[in-house]
Amino acid sequence: MTAARSWAGVVGLWLQCSMGMVGAQAPDAPVELGARPALLVADMRDGPLKDRMLACLQQPPRRTAFSIGHRGAGLVYPEHTLEAYEAGFRMGAGTLECDVTFTKDLALVCRHSQNDLATTTDILVTPLARTCIQPFTPARLRADGSVRRAARAECRTSELTLAEFKTLHGKIDAFDPAAQTPEAFIAAPRPARPGLDAGVERGTLLTHAESIELFKRLGVRMTPELKAPRVNMPFNGLSREQLAQKLIDEYRAARVPPNEVLPQSYHRRDVEYWIEREPEFGAQAVLIDDTVLPFGAPRKGRLARYKQAGINVWGAPLFVLLDLDAAGRIVPSRAARAARAVGLDIIAWTLERSGNLTARKTGFYYRTIDAAVTREGDVMQVVDVLARDVGVRGIFSDWPATVSFYAGCAGLP
Repeated sequence: MTAARSWAGVVGLWLQCSMGMVGAQAPDAPVELGARPALLVADMRDGPLKDRMLACLQQPPRRTAFSIGHRGAGLVYPEHTLEAYEAGFRMGAGTLECDVTFTKDLALVCRHSQNDLATTTDILVTPLARTCIQPFTPARLRADGSVRRAARAECRTSELTLAEFKTLHGKIDAFDPAAQTPEAFIAAPRPARPGLDAGVERGTLLTHAESIELFKRLGVRMTPELKAPRVNMPFNGLSREQLAQKLIDEYRAARVPPNEVLPQSYHRRDVEYWIEREPEFGAQAVLIDDTVLPFGAPRKGRLARYKQAGINVWGAPLFVLLDLDAAGRIVPSRAARAARAVGLDIIAWTLERSGNLTARKTGFYYRTIDAAVTREGDVMQVVDVLARDVGVRGIFSDWPATVSFYAGCAGLP
């Protein structure tokens, strides 16, 4: 499916959702990739792939479901906000993600974690700071100004009513570990990356239901991730199973076709619940891999058991899917080959989240291919191997324009 279809009667109108959220992005707005894809192509190593990408710079960009907006466009927009989702849509993402958690009064909301409000919103400089389970504590500094103990705070959605949650504003997910005041804590600078636009400083927080209505209007696929609660369950009468059902119920209430939704979870029991109780949604539910070390990737036997249990889609980090061959070239990993061999579809996460790729160590996502990723342009080689050799179904990206450019060039759906 392409996500560029137009919805009659809504072009240019404001979307009125159940909680009064307003969105103004026209669903037939042209794709705007910005400067970064051209900068990446210019920085690529010479060869056939670069030649193909150079030729595609002259073609009009298009929207593709293969390009998944991770938390919207979280690199320079406040994640899981109206502004981030609309930015991801403008950059050609045909699939958008709402990470789902809940408030004290059991409303589902879009946040990466139930306890991330201190670093992703302005809660610490509002009266709602009183609800934080760990109040702001300033850093302890050594005599030379270095940090002995980082500043910290922990604030949870489950301590707020929905009405209180909606008074907050989103911000870039970052904090200053040396902060002495809440204002300094939330004012951490953004990482510098070439070819990005300015983003926005403040974002509009959304409920899960509001994200559904926004995504429906834009005509994109939806991939909600049910986040692990930070509170003991049941919570205020809500069990983990009821939470998994409540997520699906909001798509049914909005009359979203099940094949437009790819629900995700790290928790296998969530995915198996959807397969058993909501098979139309469970058929494309994504089990997210929780591997954190390169040697911990699942082997073929475990992947085969996933498939036997009815799990059809496996979401894995880049380093689990990629490796280097004897010549130092990026190739599919053993786990990636095994997943395809047992019939699993694969979704890869997360591109454009690793900081400066010219650094000696490129971080969590590239740890198995670090030696082959030494310049910004190498990200296009990574995407090419994932798409052509691993055969992934889609790629999450904090800056969707990069994946959208490649997918459009390669003719991916």
